[in-house]
Amino acid sequence: MTPEQRNLMRQRETMRRQIMTRDADAAVRDSGLQLNPQERARFESRYIQERRKVEQSLRKQIETERQKEIPALIQQLRKEFQLDELGKSPGKSAASPK
Repeated sequence: MTPEQRNLMRQRETMRRQIMTRDADAAVRDSGLQLNPQERARFESRYIQERRKVEQSLRKQIETERQKEIPALIQQLRKEFQLDELGKSPGKSAASPK
């Protein structure tokens, strides 16, 4: 991996963590709970842990749905491209002479 790629990955990870922290802060606010710093840290930690589980579950669901749709997509493209091939006549040039 090039240094630029590593740097880009670090930036993405930093951004992901910032977003997760911001969302955890919002969850504490939205809960309406008055927590001391230790409880707040536990709440945020649990929020992040449970959110990862939710996101992992959603990724699995999306992948399952994608895999169900792929065969139909391939079949549709096969038909489209077979029609394109039938429409092309061998021996004809792409440009017509004038």
